[in-house]
Amino acid sequence: MRRMWMVLLVVPAVLGVILPATAQASPKTPARPVAAAAAHHETLRYGMRSGSVKALQKRLAQLKYYPGKADGTFGLDTQEAVWAFQEAHGLPGEDYVSSAMWRDLANPREPRVLVPGGGADRIEINLHTEVLVLYKDNRPELISHVSTGGGYYFCSPGGGCGTAITPTGNFHTLSFAPGWVTVPLGAMYNPVFFIGSAYAIHGDIPVPLQPVSHGCVRIPMDIAAFFHTLVQVPGEPVYIRD
Repeated sequence: MRRMWMVLLVVPAVLGVILPATAQASPKTPARPVAAAAAHHETLRYGMRSGSVKALQKRLAQLKYYPGKADGTFGLDTQEAVWAFQEAHGLPGEDYVSSAMWRDLANPREPRVLVPGGGADRIEINLHTEVLVLYKDNRPELISHVSTGGGYYFCSPGGGCGTAITPTGNFHTLSFAPGWVTVPLGAMYNPVFFIGSAYAIHGDIPVPLQPVSHGCVRIPMDIAAFFHTLVQVPGEPVYIRD
């Protein structure tokens, strides 16, 4: 789980969110600084500031992860993009960039497609890897780390008890509510609902490596700030698989 002091950085990250620009180079062709850093197996950690961090951020954005602004500072946005990349490539979730991750950054693969015939524009959520992929024209447009149902037993303050499970199946976006929305199970930021007014893809604090939600799909706050602008509401297919 992320360090608690990292959570304090979320609010300024949301206020200063900048959407990543589409890179011109092919994702299969790593930028020279990335290749150089990979060759030296340079370890990058949260809080560092360097040219290698900037190269990492540019490469992650090129591959459709969201590391925030390419400013050379390893902040929370970059950390969450690193987690997403690690999860999508079967690497251990770590708070730093390892030599194995550098090798995969130089020769990446796209996340496993869950529903090949699910439509050119769709959202796929893999509960096994804890990764969300937003597809546009059958190509990944955004790849994000998520935290889903934690599998624990809980009782709602509004009444009723149950197990914290994110349902699998075929759904579609229903509605969007801006800002913080309070529901019986707690608060959601910018929720995009896909089952009634109970289950949503939404921002929250925190979004740790472990699945901890009551059943919704938590996404990082920086991504939740603009996620709803990338999807059709209502009507975008949402596929959840384990």
